This record gives sequence, structure tokens and C-alpha cells, in this order.
Amino acid sequence: MVRFVAFRAEIDTSKCVKCGLCWSICPTEAISWKPGSFPEINYELCLGCGACYERCPRYAVTLKRLPEPRIVKVDVSKVDYNKVKEICKNAGFHPEQIICFCTGTRAKEVAAAILLGAKTPEEISRMTGVRTGCKVECIQPVLRLLKAAGIEPKPKPKRHAWYGMCPTVFEVPKEVREKYRARGFYFDEDESLLRKVIARV
Repeated sequence: MVRFVAFRAEIDTSKCVKCGLCWSICPTEAISWKPGSFPEINYELCLGCGACYERCPRYAVTLKRLPEPRIVKVDVSKVDYNKVKEICKNAGFHPEQIICFCTGTRAKEVAAAILLGAKTPEEISRMTGVRTGCKVECIQPVLRLLKAAGIEPKPKPKRHAWYGMCPTVFEVPKEVREKYRARGFYFDEDESLLRKVIARV
């Protein structure tokens, strides 16, 4: 799987009011900023996702088409695939499961990025392209995969909207399962089915 990056963000300093909002929401940490100064973009890290463009209150950000698209890719063959499977299994994912629908990123790619040294969602985003679409839904599976690898990153103050973890069927307590079984919820059966799917590698 590869991501084709076709744009990069550019800041018009004649419109910028130095608020730092673009810095705070960039999923790849491509923007550096200090209060009172204009933000600066590291084009090596910018994946042209448009988060800054969409949120700038002064329309100071534009997306400029690159002369040639960049490719963002993690080569899963460079890591031990058994370790990839282990991380995915511990996180409750099949390795081939898509965890970022906007970019088509699969669980195995994120696991491989972690094995190649990524320790934060931002580092994973830079390596795989995950979180550069809607920037909302895939933070949870990324955090689950990091946790499954024994890494628990903490969000940086005033930066990055990390949405909280929701319990999955694997974490539903026994008393809750029993309470709602009579109301038509089949947590045990659902978990059993999901574990069978995860095991089919």
C-alpha cells in the first residue's frame, strides 16, 4: 500500500495572525510555531492533508500542488511479520484490517511502523499517511496498536486533538455482558467471532 501526496501547505504571512492554530492541529507535526511568530512548515513532514487549510480562521493557508507526487509507504517486508501479527492480535485487529478508511491504511502497516521505531501517532502518520484524511476516526486504532506494542504516548498540551479510547467488545465487563444478554446483546458471541477473524492470518 502506498499514499500519493499531491499537495503541500503554504502560509501567506500577509494574512496570518500568528494564532498557532495550524501548529496545534497538524497530524504530522510538520508546523513549528512560537507565540508571536509566523508558523513555519517543514515540507519533508507535510503530507498536504489540509488540516491547517481547513481550520485557519484567516484563510492564510493554501494547498499547492506538487510538481511530482510524493510516495508515503511502510515496507512491511522489512520487519518480522510474526511480530506484526502479534501486535495486531493484541490490539484486536486482523493485520489486513483497514483502520483508516480515508487513506486505506491497514493495521499491519501501523504495526510495521511501530516496529521500525515509531512511538507516537504523529510519527506513525508521517510514515504511513494514517490520520491525514478526516483526522478523527483512526486515532483510536493507532493508540490501540501502540498500546499493544507496549507504548503509551501522552498527548502534548495545547496540541493535537487525540480522541479518547472507547471500550471494544474485548473490554466489556462480565457484569455488563450478563445484564444486557437478555436484551438481545451477544457480546460473548461477537468476541468469539472477532477472535476467529483475527486468528485467520
